[in-house]
Amino acid sequence: MVPMTWRDKMPGRGMVRVIAAAVVATAVLVATAVVALAGDTPPGFWYGTDSRQMPVGGHAIPYTEPALGTWYGGYIGMAGNWANITNCHKIVVWSGTNSSQANANFTHKIGIGTGVYWFMGGPGVDPHYNGTTGEASAWGQQQAAATLSAMSHLSVTYPVVFMDIEIPGNAPNYTPASDNGWNTVYTSPCSGVARSGFIPANVDRAEVNGYASYLTSHSHFFAGVYSAPDIWASIFGTGSAASIPNTYEWTYESFTSSLSHRPAGWCLSGTSTCARFFGGQTSNSKYALMWQWSGGGGSNNGIGDFDQIDNNRTP
Repeated sequence: MVPMTWRDKMPGRGMVRVIAAAVVATAVLVATAVVALAGDTPPGFWYGTDSRQMPVGGHAIPYTEPALGTWYGGYIGMAGNWANITNCHKIVVWSGTNSSQANANFTHKIGIGTGVYWFMGGPGVDPHYNGTTGEASAWGQQQAAATLSAMSHLSVTYPVVFMDIEIPGNAPNYTPASDNGWNTVYTSPCSGVARSGFIPANVDRAEVNGYASYLTSHSHFFAGVYSAPDIWASIFGTGSAASIPNTYEWTYESFTSSLSHRPAGWCLSGTSTCARFFGGQTSNSKYALMWQWSGGGGSNNGIGDFDQIDNNRTP
């Protein structure tokens, strides 16, 4: 028998057309499956996770959202913690695995990739606190510089950096100060002992302004805030110091411990539970970017933190 040559093995023109048609059909089916599996609505919204490592599905691109099974739309991790730049030795919650998975999907136009937040310490844990807005601004700038330094070692694709401004209560692994120094002045950053129980709202706001100004003037990133309406008001009041009409936001209210009703836009499907933003903004604002709809605010779904992300509004 005469052995077949490479040319003998090549398909004829008819077979080439069949193969080409099959390839096109497969591509259409894959594209359709991507749209169907994405699941989040309306178009441009993605489900993601933040902070502690979550059991993201899949062994290769595209990775899928824990529990929901939709495409994994992004990861937002803690770049750093104020308590560590003051030598209080607290944890930084970061998952290199989830970040890599989110970035892998991002390279295929799925989701936002990796974003970051900085766990903020208020003026009351500033080692040089003197009650002035100037010092509060300098403390904000110091934290922004530390954020950018930490980010230089991470693969960050999302353009907004969030200041995590919250009163975490009993969270000793995260902070030695029960209110992170927003309403209380401590004898030292790590002491947990109150020296004064009052910080003017304009001093708190000066720190936020200092952080945002340094971040935006020393990088290409935009400044955002992670908080919630009641916490925000308890720190900044309801006057001018609380107003942030042009600042990007990530909220954690309202939230749920159940995963049975996933978000569609800014509300949980089949319920009256919707995202609540702060500082004078609503979900209609172009600056409303993310909603930690389960796992935050003390809710416990048994898995971790789930987020709704509007990528249409990414600056």
